[in-house]
Amino acid sequence: MSPHIETIDPRVTPSLPFLTYLADWEAALPTMSLKGIVEAAGSPEQVAVISVDLIKGFTATGPLSSPRVGALVPRVAALLTEAHGLGVRQFVLLQDAHPPNSPEFDDLPAHCVQGTIEAETDDGLAALPFASTFNVMKKRSLDGLVATELMGWLEARPHLRRLVVVGDCTDLCVYELVMHLQMRAHALHLPYEVVVPARCVNTYDLPVETATAIGARPHDGDLLHRVFLHQMAANGVMVVGALDEAVP
Repeated sequence: MSPHIETIDPRVTPSLPFLTYLADWEAALPTMSLKGIVEAAGSPEQVAVISVDLIKGFTATGPLSSPRVGALVPRVAALLTEAHGLGVRQFVLLQDAHPPNSPEFDDLPAHCVQGTIEAETDDGLAALPFASTFNVMKKRSLDGLVATELMGWLEARPHLRRLVVVGDCTDLCVYELVMHLQMRAHALHLPYEVVVPARCVNTYDLPVETATAIGARPHDGDLLHRVFLHQMAANGVMVVGALDEAVP
């Protein structure tokens, strides 16, 4: 037995088989065709892509920015471009725009305050040639359906059959939105399906040692990304590895 295995906390040992399963499950997620998603919906008009928080305060600058999130931008840009090429025109960008006195700042560092550079769309999405068609919706909490324009936007589009959700963070804003959308569909018997491509969502990483040194809460990015993807799938969300976007 290796020294590493000998030092594992016995409280953690029972979870090791599940953690191995979880890593294998994520690795085996299928790649699906975005064209197939559109065809299954019935037409491009019945598909929407919702991007969550791909703004500079999470991708490039500020206390909550992360290179893991920044790496999503070219992938999501490629997916949006492919979707646009297939005729999809329903694009929503949900974006944090907090007031300076946001209660959320009691739990997290002040971030993405409205009117600041952190609240701006990442340049990689803003530069897309069809960016003027994006429906940019501001939000003030983790849940993109609370006190935002999104609920009314969805209610005005009962014909939608596939909602593709991308962005960050897997375990925070993405999870809250996806589960709200999924529970709404269940409760109201709505015919849409929520699709989450794992390679187009991610979360930040803050190792225990680093977090302890700065007095923050640790956050294992890889583990929480997998756990929350799994929880989405367990609740009926279509979680796939990728939607054949062009960027590796």
